[in-house]
Amino acid sequence: MSHTALIPSHRKPRQSASKTALRAGVAGGVLSTIAVAGAAGPAQAEPVTQTIEMPTITAGLSTTVAASAEATQQVALDLETQANEDAAAATAAKAAKKAKAEAVRKAEAEKKAEAAAKAQAEAKAEAAERASRSTERTTLSAPSGSSSSGSSVSTASAPASSSASGSAASVVSFVQMQVGDAYVSGGTGPNSWDCSGLVQAAFRTVGVDLPRVSQSQSTAGTQVSLSNLQPGDILYWGGAGSAYHVGVYVGGGQFVGAQNSSTGVVQKSLDYDPPSGAVRVL
Repeated sequence: MSHTALIPSHRKPRQSASKTALRAGVAGGVLSTIAVAGAAGPAQAEPVTQTIEMPTITAGLSTTVAASAEATQQVALDLETQANEDAAAATAAKAAKKAKAEAVRKAEAEKKAEAAAKAQAEAKAEAAERASRSTERTTLSAPSGSSSSGSSVSTASAPASSSASGSAASVVSFVQMQVGDAYVSGGTGPNSWDCSGLVQAAFRTVGVDLPRVSQSQSTAGTQVSLSNLQPGDILYWGGAGSAYHVGVYVGGGQFVGAQNSSTGVVQKSLDYDPPSGAVRVL
């Protein structure tokens, strides 16, 4: 026995002839198929000549465009109509406003004309009344040196002070003839007065020169009680020496005074505005 008989051989075993033939047949079949396919490929490729008909999308487009144009035209027409209506309304409103302003202006003009006519008539009446009063004042002041003459005048023109006599009667008559005159601060006559200006002028007609202001007039004579008044006494409102208003007692529980710009010179009851005190000068 050889010494190498037990050593296994490292060579690959030979493939059997059947397997080799099988593999060769398979490879040949594949190659044949490829060759056939390659030969047949170019002959079978044909260009696509079928025409695909697309659906028509323009059907009815003209109708839609026409409807849209008509709608646009209608909108434009509506806008124009609205603009015309707005313009007409604005014009009418402007005309109405102007007519109203003109009517108001005419009404104001008529009102002013009526007021002017009324004021003119009142001015004429007042002028006539003042002229009459001026005549009476001239008659009163002319015999001021004689107390008897003054008494006769006051008796005829001032029945409310029938108990007055002498100089007191003249004072009472004077202030009563100023009733209705205007009140003006600082006024001293002949047609407008303040309270102390009227009292001063009344006593001046009988030769008594009183102070100008009410504070001084309230202490110009002898203080008397309000329950013991006589015609011609000076009434005052406020304190003696600090009075803010004065008037003349005319008898019968009444006084005459230049009250304020609303009332002017008035003759009123003592209850109308009760005085604080009184002084007697005559």
